[in-house]
Amino acid sequence: GGYNIKTRMMELMKFDCGGAAAVLGAARSLALLSPQDVEVHIVVAACENMISDRAYVPGDILTASNGMTIEVGNTDAEGRLTMADALVYLDREIDCERILELSTLTGACMVALGNKIAGVWTADDEMAHELELSSRFTGEKVWRMPLEKEYKELLNSKIADINNMGTSPYGGSILAALFLQNFVSQQKPFAHMDMAGPVWNNKSGATGWGAKLVTDWICSQA
Repeated sequence: GGYNIKTRMMELMKFDCGGAAAVLGAARSLALLSPQDVEVHIVVAACENMISDRAYVPGDILTASNGMTIEVGNTDAEGRLTMADALVYLDREIDCERILELSTLTGACMVALGNKIAGVWTADDEMAHELELSSRFTGEKVWRMPLEKEYKELLNSKIADINNMGTSPYGGSILAALFLQNFVSQQKPFAHMDMAGPVWNNKSGATGWGAKLVTDWICSQA
């Protein structure tokens, strides 16, 4: 959590790499399956979030690679900051036709959907339908969630373009999804998947959730 240090569940934060693990698992599967006529780029936005004399602190202003300035409202919301630059890279540098992002982004999604279902946020109905089909085929359950435009003002900052945390204690998973929308071109199909719930089982540990779904969805693009 950095300077907004976690007061509980820190020992379980190994599951916070669940999104990266899922896409790396999918990468291994795709290497074996070798789907034809589809080009895949996999990016892992990895970082360490520790307390040190070089660590960022609440109130800092960061500049994303697309030029947008971000006020740090909470250092424990670091995942969306690293993903911001990863999304800009996929959108502008690689110019991917479609972008699917997975992350264990918010506890709020776990409150909303429990530990068996991941939330999906996308403005693209076709992509939402495709992910639903892959979900049914693989058994990795997802539920489409709203990108409520009226909530955007909750991410406003007086000293930057946007804040990485909302001003309301409610709707945290929606606010995180809205934050990420700022780093992908509006016309480009993009889906954010918050998999914080199903990625971990308290009895057996990591579930590997997402690797099958991502693999199936990519193969369906061929």
